[in-house]
Amino acid sequence: MMQNVHLAPEVDEDDLYSGYNDYNPTFDTEDLENDAAFQQAARTSHGRRPPVTAKIPGTSASRPLATGFGSKASLTSSMGRPMTGAIQDGVARPMTAVHAAGYTKAAVRGSSFDPLGQARGPAPPLEMKNSDSSEEKIRQLEKKVNELVEESCIANSCGDLKLALEKAKEAGRKERVLVRQREQIATPENINLDLTYSVLFNLASQYAANEMYAEALNTYQVIVKNKMFSNGGRLKVNMGNIYLKQRNYSKAIKFYRMALDQIPSVHKEMRIKIMQNIGVAFIKTGQYVDAISSFEHIMSTSPNLKAGFNLILCYFAIGNGEQMKKAFQKLIAVPLEVDYDDKYISPNDDPHTNLLIEAIKNDSLRQIERERKSMAEEYIMTAAKLIAPVIETSFAVGYDWCVEVVKASHYVELANDLEINKATTYLRQQDFNQALETLKMFEKKDSRVKSAAATNLSFLYYLENELAQATNYADLAVNSDRYNPAALTNKGNTVFANGDFEKAAEFYKEALRNDSSCTEALYNLGLTYKKLNRIGEALDCFLKLHAILRNSAQVLHQIANIYEIMEDPSQAIEWLLQLISVVPTDPHVLSKLGKLYDNEGDKSQAFHYYYESYRYFPSNIEVIEWLGAYYIDTQFCEKAIEYFERAALILPTQVKWQLMVASCYRRSGNYQKALEKYKVIHRKFPENVECLRFLVRLCTDMGLKEVQEYTTKLKKVEKLKEIREQRIKSGRDGSARSRREGNTAGESGGTKGERLSARLKALPGTSEPYESSSSKEIDASYIDPLGPQAERPKTAAIKRTEEDDFADEELGEDLLPE
Repeated sequence: MMQNVHLAPEVDEDDLYSGYNDYNPTFDTEDLENDAAFQQAARTSHGRRPPVTAKIPGTSASRPLATGFGSKASLTSSMGRPMTGAIQDGVARPMTAVHAAGYTKAAVRGSSFDPLGQARGPAPPLEMKNSDSSEEKIRQLEKKVNELVEESCIANSCGDLKLALEKAKEAGRKERVLVRQREQIATPENINLDLTYSVLFNLASQYAANEMYAEALNTYQVIVKNKMFSNGGRLKVNMGNIYLKQRNYSKAIKFYRMALDQIPSVHKEMRIKIMQNIGVAFIKTGQYVDAISSFEHIMSTSPNLKAGFNLILCYFAIGNGEQMKKAFQKLIAVPLEVDYDDKYISPNDDPHTNLLIEAIKNDSLRQIERERKSMAEEYIMTAAKLIAPVIETSFAVGYDWCVEVVKASHYVELANDLEINKATTYLRQQDFNQALETLKMFEKKDSRVKSAAATNLSFLYYLENELAQATNYADLAVNSDRYNPAALTNKGNTVFANGDFEKAAEFYKEALRNDSSCTEALYNLGLTYKKLNRIGEALDCFLKLHAILRNSAQVLHQIANIYEIMEDPSQAIEWLLQLISVVPTDPHVLSKLGKLYDNEGDKSQAFHYYYESYRYFPSNIEVIEWLGAYYIDTQFCEKAIEYFERAALILPTQVKWQLMVASCYRRSGNYQKALEKYKVIHRKFPENVECLRFLVRLCTDMGLKEVQEYTTKLKKVEKLKEIREQRIKSGRDGSARSRREGNTAGESGGTKGERLSARLKALPGTSEPYESSSSKEIDASYIDPLGPQAERPKTAAIKRTEEDDFADEELGEDLLPE
């Protein structure tokens, strides 16, 4: 073994080749079996790795070497750490670091088995943060600012704009405090610019939401003018929107163009939206040519429905028919980017496929597709109705052109709707024959279109009171589509007009089962229950309808009328008060309120509503009579004269109102005017006994000479009146006798005396004019806007997007005039 050990010789500076045969014995592997220290390290794992020491420069000759005899001198490597197998502090270090986790030899280490290290005790407590440090204060303040911005945004989304603005202002105040604190302890470069930007932007947005436009513009200016905000220039779009709301269109266009210059071309969608805003602003200012250039650029770059529709409007404004046609074709060609209904039809009977199709039929994406398709159809229909009358020599030719273009596109279904709109246009032009011919063309088409056309035809014939034709087309509409609520409603209307109320109610109920939102059927069902004297069920129908149509004057009137029938005047008054909040100038409702208050004994409220009714409609005899009587009862006869004179103007053949005027003069003590008025009445109605009596009395009281003349006339008129009454009485007796006897003369027309008696009976009395009419006839001569009209059932028709239009799905019933 010793022959392998080479001891380093003494340093001999003269020997240039000394030390070349010296080497580290660690690399000697030939006699490791006889090395006791190595064998002990290999058999045990109790060696402990000493801490790493600094590198000790030098050569192998400058430090002692371990030998195979187990020398206790430490053996270090050239890196300054003990060599593997070296012995330190009496413990041999193992040759390898791979050993069982937590296992040590108890005899060597003197410790128990503790793999989890529980003997070391608990970990030391965490070091507490110093909350008084400036960095910690800044961090907390920054967190608070972020929370305030989030709370402001949440409040805005919930509709609480005032709270959102308050939170935004508080966030702005705290952010300024934060900036000052940062400037005191750090350089300005450490300021959080993103936080400042978000605070200012949110504050400006909240100002704009609260319509505080001046403050919003000032805040946006702060952001835009700060060069440290790299994307601040884009907010000029928001400033342009504010100017647009303020109707400052020139500045809006200016800021839109400035924003457009600062947005790179890669943001194509944003640039298109800004150009669309510019086009809308040009339309607002009437600069249609400039607007056309903006929309034409959009349609050539990235076409969309709104830009195409606006382009048609611009060409319509300048009257360019050819360009309208081209723009309409561009609008038709805009891609919808939606899947059509074929996707939602199962190709086979696979249950998994069917389940998947059912799941996606009404999901949110499908709803978005429906909304987009509905919007496109609305734009196309509106554009077609707009340009059809002006692009050709007649509106019929224009509609035909639009229909052909639509048929050539993927909106084929809209062609039938355009044809129905064509019939509607004929109706507006009072050309009913052409409207009927146009609608009759659909009788040979598919069931849906046929049902729509038949429904409209039934509606038209019902308006013309041709119930037979209305019934035929209502039957055709129901047979074509049994689930069409408009057709069922029209069928119920025709049955209602024929007096079969029970059957009409069944049709209305079926229409409601098919479409619970069919308000026309529900209204007509309530009217039918009123006719059947089922007042409670009628009230339920109208209350349900009121929950749907909160501001419908007809519904409110019907509810009030039902409560009046039920003899509940307080409820009737309450509903009529709601009604006048909807129609405050309706004289009928106001007079009805006055009548109810009068019945309740509240004269002041009755006078208020009767007077309001008189202001809006000063020709209602009932209201005029009540107001005149009210002033007489309150001893203000002079004011009553005004109302009775108006009644006399309205009904000049009735002596009653002129006598009331003269009576008011007499009661107020103005006997001279009363005498003059009675003389005028006597000239118009010489046989009026009451007028002559007052003339005699006034002349007697005033000592006038005409008293004898009027006395003589009074006696003649009274005598004539007695003769007339006797003849009438004898005529009645003779007719009764002839009826009892049953003679032929009585059956063929009576005797001469009887015929004369009948003729005299037909004449008015001396106190009535020859052309007088009863109060019942007077009331019937005035149109009751919410009375008799509301009793007629509504007629179902198909309603388009505009009022009074007809289409193929929605309903539009109207009350018919009596």
